Amino acid sequence: MTKPGILILCTGNSARSQMAEGLMRHAVGERCEVASAGTRPSLVRPEAIAVMREIGIDISGHRSKSVDEFTGREFNYVITVCDKANAACPVFPGKTVRLHWPFEDPAGVEGSEEERRAAFRKIRDDIRDRIQEFSSALDA
Repeated sequence: MTKPGILILCTGNSARSQMAEGLMRHAVGERCEVASAGTRPSLVRPEAIAVMREIGIDISGHRSKSVDEFTGREFNYVITVCDKANAACPVFPGKTVRLHWPFEDPAGVEGSEEERRAAFRKIRDDIRDRIQEFSSALDA
């Protein structure tokens, strides 16, 4: 039996989807295969790496990936974490459940380094809360 697959999509695959991938892997452990991608991939934001490290999750080895890398693969769940990715999300084969969890983009926050980090922390915590609910539902 293969593990359920979860793909988390965002536009740049630089912050929200990267944090969500790390948090989802932490929450579901070995029960699921988890990946993230972007409709226009860029680079993983250092702020995302830093705020994840604060809670003991290392995403420093992650890379920004294109959703095209996953074309033709089957996923049980495709979760979009921004409106642009939701609108541009391709169709995946099989019985994929699409979920849309819109989160603000912390990369768009301007200000001091601490103000930017605070924005990343807030989104990280919001994503963590949503993933905890999702993970609990998987266990039910």
